[in-house]
Amino acid sequence: MIEAVLFDFGGVFTGSPFHAVRESDLIAGHDPEVVIEVVFGPYDRDTDHPWHRLERGEVSLHEARDLLIALAAERGLDIDPFDTLKGMAIGGGAADEYVERTRRLRADGYRTALVTNNVREFNDGWRSLIPVDELFDVVVDSSMIGMRKPDPRIFHHALAALGGIAPERAVFLDDFPGNIDAATELGMHGILVGVDRPAAITVLDDLLAAHA
Repeated sequence: MIEAVLFDFGGVFTGSPFHAVRESDLIAGHDPEVVIEVVFGPYDRDTDHPWHRLERGEVSLHEARDLLIALAAERGLDIDPFDTLKGMAIGGGAADEYVERTRRLRADGYRTALVTNNVREFNDGWRSLIPVDELFDVVVDSSMIGMRKPDPRIFHHALAALGGIAPERAVFLDDFPGNIDAATELGMHGILVGVDRPAAITVLDDLLAAHA
């Protein structure tokens, strides 16, 4: 029986930052996949890339920006990596569906958590986009705890904070395949959220019904 549903934030409740980079008019003439590699590093691993250090709260936003600009220059990219994220769509037609579905999950007795790779300086901004405290029993922000997905420790941390729920009794929704892989390797049920973000809610509903 499923007892808890855990959500990513960016790419689930908002547009995907990866998609924002691909769609940015600031990278004209550059390979978007190279830009993504420079900005986010090998995102299916937890490394010392500046973005990963930023998400673990080890460097400031200003420090990370300088390091990323230097990395971009080394790859022949004359861009400010942070500018490429300014076009990130907020909501994009799916935020309301996820907010409402999360409300109903809590009303139905499921435990809920947000597990987000995020930036300390963005804390007030992203929290203002949805009613975080109303929706989630637990919020795990990578920049506040010094761990980031796909490090398995962050999932163990979230499950423990939810009251010690076993991995096989939890579902995790995320827009990045590497994070889903890390969760499923622990025994969690993983649901990949694609460009059609509301479609994943149907997958979630079917999964919960199958384990009722």
